[in-house]
Amino acid sequence: MGIVKINDELHEEVRKASSVMVRSINAQAEFWMKVGMLAEANPTLSFTDIMREQLRHADVDTRQVAHV
Repeated sequence: MGIVKINDELHEEVRKASSVMVRSINAQAEFWMKVGMLAEANPTLSFTDIMREQLRHADVDTRQVAHV
């Protein structure tokens, strides 16, 4: 585990997003970094495509969740 230094303004945005997404600040930052890395590696995929693939890879059956 390492330390990543970010500016105060970005840290505040991560903090706010983490409360909305019910994640720790570190988990939110890690999520954004992972999604960003996947987006750079797969520039033709949308965010939705990336999330769908990650859920499929984790064997999550979204059909079991009621539609909103």
